[in-house]
Amino acid sequence: MSEKTKVLLVGGTHGNELTGVHLLQRWQAAPDELVRPNLTVTTLFANTAAWQANRRYLDADLNRQFAQSDLQNETITHQEGRLAKSIAAQIGPKDQPKHDFIIDLHTTTANMGITLVLNSDCAWALRAAAYVQQHMAGVVVMSKTTDRMEDTFLISMGRQRGIIVEVGPVPQGVLNGQVFEDTRIAVGHLLDYLSTMAQNRSLPDTINAYEFEAKVTYPVDDTGAIIGMIHPALQNRDYHPISVGDPVFLVQTGEVISYNGASGLVGGFINEAAYYDQAHAFSLLRPVVLKVL
Repeated sequence: MSEKTKVLLVGGTHGNELTGVHLLQRWQAAPDELVRPNLTVTTLFANTAAWQANRRYLDADLNRQFAQSDLQNETITHQEGRLAKSIAAQIGPKDQPKHDFIIDLHTTTANMGITLVLNSDCAWALRAAAYVQQHMAGVVVMSKTTDRMEDTFLISMGRQRGIIVEVGPVPQGVLNGQVFEDTRIAVGHLLDYLSTMAQNRSLPDTINAYEFEAKVTYPVDDTGAIIGMIHPALQNRDYHPISVGDPVFLVQTGEVISYNGASGLVGGFINEAAYYDQAHAFSLLRPVVLKVL
């Protein structure tokens, strides 16, 4: 560990998620808000071109470009592929990260409140998430363990990886004052913990979280076009249990499609606008208890 923990705050990874962009602008004007003992905090505006176009991305999702195999693949030449290589050169290389911890700011159109997404079982991330849960009511932790070198997320460029702060619901290309404030406060708590983690002894032994289980796709026709929608009974029910027989889709014809999958799961990213191009309707998540200490 370096003398000061190096933290990178990222906004604009998706160009039409404006909260992170405007928080970076705020902190550029008021950098003292980020000052903490024992930390060196820097910022990165990840995808300026997509923000200027008010689009999630121009050619491909930037937050799926950071696997080491892709960063080394010279045949990947689309806009976000090139951008990922440029970012990796700036804050990496991936096998020699320049930052200890990355906080990437996102929003969702789904009714997910304040969700902290961890792509690893990194002790730093788990403890930081537990600290935020202690200080903000209703914070949810979502976890999926992946190999850092093949993790596609930008946070995987951190030595201890990091956390995605995902707050919603808010439409794409729109600012929402409550979402902005919730994100700002959550980041403040993350920085507070990273600044004092060596002295912090009051964390719980475990936290409740959700692990990604599977994606559920929309009903489609023979051409692959979406012909259904989230059923009203499921809409806005992120993190609520889904049981066999529950209505999940309403087809254009009026047909109702019910859930017929595994038990004990909940929904997440329900009706996320960004996933329509993949016909991804929602994710299935399994409640778990994660060891923190």
